[in-house]
Amino acid sequence: MIEAGRMADGRAVHALVLAGGGLSLRLLTLGATVQDLRLAGMGWPLALGAADPSDYAGPLLYAGAIVGPVANRIAGARAVVAGRLCHFAANEGGTLLHSGANGLHARVWTVEEAGPDHATLRADLAAGEGGFPGNRTIRARFRLSPPATLTLDLTATTDAVTLINLAHHGYWNLDGSGDICGHRLAIAADRYLAVDAAMIPTGPPRSVAGTPYDFRTSVPLSAAPPLDHNFCLSSTRRDLTEVATLTGASGVRLRIATTEPGLQVYDGRHFAVAAGRGLDGRAYGPRAGIAFEPQVWPDAPNRPDFPPAALAPGERYCQTTRFRLDRVRMP
Repeated sequence: MIEAGRMADGRAVHALVLAGGGLSLRLLTLGATVQDLRLAGMGWPLALGAADPSDYAGPLLYAGAIVGPVANRIAGARAVVAGRLCHFAANEGGTLLHSGANGLHARVWTVEEAGPDHATLRADLAAGEGGFPGNRTIRARFRLSPPATLTLDLTATTDAVTLINLAHHGYWNLDGSGDICGHRLAIAADRYLAVDAAMIPTGPPRSVAGTPYDFRTSVPLSAAPPLDHNFCLSSTRRDLTEVATLTGASGVRLRIATTEPGLQVYDGRHFAVAAGRGLDGRAYGPRAGIAFEPQVWPDAPNRPDFPPAALAPGERYCQTTRFRLDRVRMP
């Protein structure tokens, strides 16, 4: 473990370097962030990242980090938890996004255990932090294994009824190019959530059939609509299931499997021009990468018809997401 830099408030951020299964991975203790991920024999990073950790507090906010304790949006920045109305500090208009400014992405996590091809990081959240009840312990375990596979296990426990909906917020660009327009995307979902101007779901899931959100067969991202939507994979957490495939023009392919009932897909269109300089020296701009965030559906705490995001004492939240990379022959 090496010191990677310091935040503006003086906090030290450390990096862990892992290798195995044909992948190399650099993790930061800030946000349990995937800073750099590479496939053996490839000369460019496959996920967006910054060399300076302080960039993760600005232009690369959330990039590669674990977001939570409640990922995505909570309408009105409030929700009822165990019969009590909880208020949160809104950070996107009147909405709470990714649990606010002091969410898991902004924490320096503790390294509990690490080896050449794996590491476990822990974050402890006190009752009342961010407005959420319960003393909570969050763990993120990263494992590299053949064939070119990164597996992420997220767990959480609490001593009071609370809300938990964790997600990895990595941005992917498999070509090392300026944007993702040369990629193709497939998602194994026949329903999605339409949203209003505040990006809050407007109702129950809608069929993707006959809409621009039908990715059941591979679609070029150059022809895709603006994306910041949840795709409804199932109505409950389930066994590990392959749910999405991203293929770059270079032939690098990413296959994502998860236990989660939803997959938020965001195309990075709001990246400011030259917002941040990446590990390979290029400036990131709009659609520099695409984010896949396996999770419970957005605003679930306010939607009893959605998969629940509640966690009680004695229960253990468990999510597994697998990222598998390879190269395919392009036509």
